Amino acid sequence: MKSLITIALLVLSNTFMTLAWYGHLKFSEWKWFSKLGLVAVVLISWGI
Repeated sequence: MKSLITIALLVLSNTFMTLAWYGHLKFSEWKWFSKLGLVAVVLISWGI
């Protein structure tokens, strides 16, 4: 049972990271997001 939980968590984290990686490529299309500075982007990413 422990191994199934481990595998499920790995799949879940991999899915989340893939969506986050490809999602940030789409963020540049949003006008309000492109106006943010580096500090704001870092704070948003840490907030996730």
